[in-house]
Amino acid sequence: MNWDWNQLLQWPNVETPTDIWLTQLFIIVLCTVSVNFILMRVIDVLDRLINKTETLWDDALLEAARIPLRLVFWVIGLSISVELLQAVTEQANELFDLAPKVRQIAFIIIIAMFLNRFISYTEKNLIDASRMRKPMDKSTAAAVAKLLRVSVIITSLLIILQTMGYSVSGVLAFGGIGGMAVAFAAKDLLANFFGGMMVYLDKPFRIGDWVRSPDRSIEGTVEHIGWRLTCIRTFDQRPLYIPNAMFTTVVLENPSRMFNRRINEKIGIRYDDWQKMPGIVAEVKQMLIDHEELETDSRTLIVNFDSYGASHLEFFIYTFTKTTQWVRYHEIKQDVLMKIMAIVNEHGAEFAFPTRTLHLVSHNDDHPATGLENDNTEDAQHVHR
Repeated sequence: MNWDWNQLLQWPNVETPTDIWLTQLFIIVLCTVSVNFILMRVIDVLDRLINKTETLWDDALLEAARIPLRLVFWVIGLSISVELLQAVTEQANELFDLAPKVRQIAFIIIIAMFLNRFISYTEKNLIDASRMRKPMDKSTAAAVAKLLRVSVIITSLLIILQTMGYSVSGVLAFGGIGGMAVAFAAKDLLANFFGGMMVYLDKPFRIGDWVRSPDRSIEGTVEHIGWRLTCIRTFDQRPLYIPNAMFTTVVLENPSRMFNRRINEKIGIRYDDWQKMPGIVAEVKQMLIDHEELETDSRTLIVNFDSYGASHLEFFIYTFTKTTQWVRYHEIKQDVLMKIMAIVNEHGAEFAFPTRTLHLVSHNDDHPATGLENDNTEDAQHVHR
């Protein structure tokens, strides 16, 4: 078979030999695959170079462009192949007429994919404590990223509709009229949506916080904050799914944001040890001041004799720990209570326990013997009767 190699450099037509345009088609596909392979290697080299920099935006930009950039070359290669097939086809084909619009829609989708990937990688970098000195709050970053992704998707869909020949203004007008009916039918869904938005804006809690509601059976660790539901993992490891609309009315407590934890205990000693009370109170107060795990400089510290109990003299301690961790707090509290027991014991005092003292009065001391006997006799006779 004698080829004219110059024909390979010319755009084919209906009269072009089959072996020529098949060879051209093969060359186009081969070039597309080769360019994609080389592009992968170039991106890997750039990735190693960019990892040495401290800038976060170039990392996100490169990772976001890794797949869309390859898809661009595939779309270009396939478009050229389709145009080549159209040039050598004798009969008109409607599929070939759709190729330009399909190509435009493909490029719109690729751009939308790139923007969404860029938003996702940027969000990941902004909350990474190893890459940011002051990482952004996870809830805030997730909320902003979701809004941006939704905006990109909606804008892309509108552009695609415009490309396909639909009137975007008509679609928007229909959405405005039908939006009222949809909003009325989905009022609970919208209430949860705006409730989630308020959670993102007001930030009463974040992912990982321990929250509880005094007036609802809600207590646990926040695992996920969505647009409709928030997932809270209870302490017995049960997932609790709460509609976001509830957070607009419920009273919520966030113990994770405490500065300190409080120790408030009342301690009683015997009435017989009342003279030792001032020394015990003074030494307990000094012990609390000297304790390394207690915050006594900027928080209230009270150790005072408080009240007369039914069977004891009561003094109380009121102080705060430096830690807010639940387990560590109880360890510190145990240490404080053990030291108070040692102080009471060193002063020779004892802790009180419920007791009752009966005072028996003898009538022999107040009445003559004869009168007592007569009284007892009368009582006895009265009882006998």
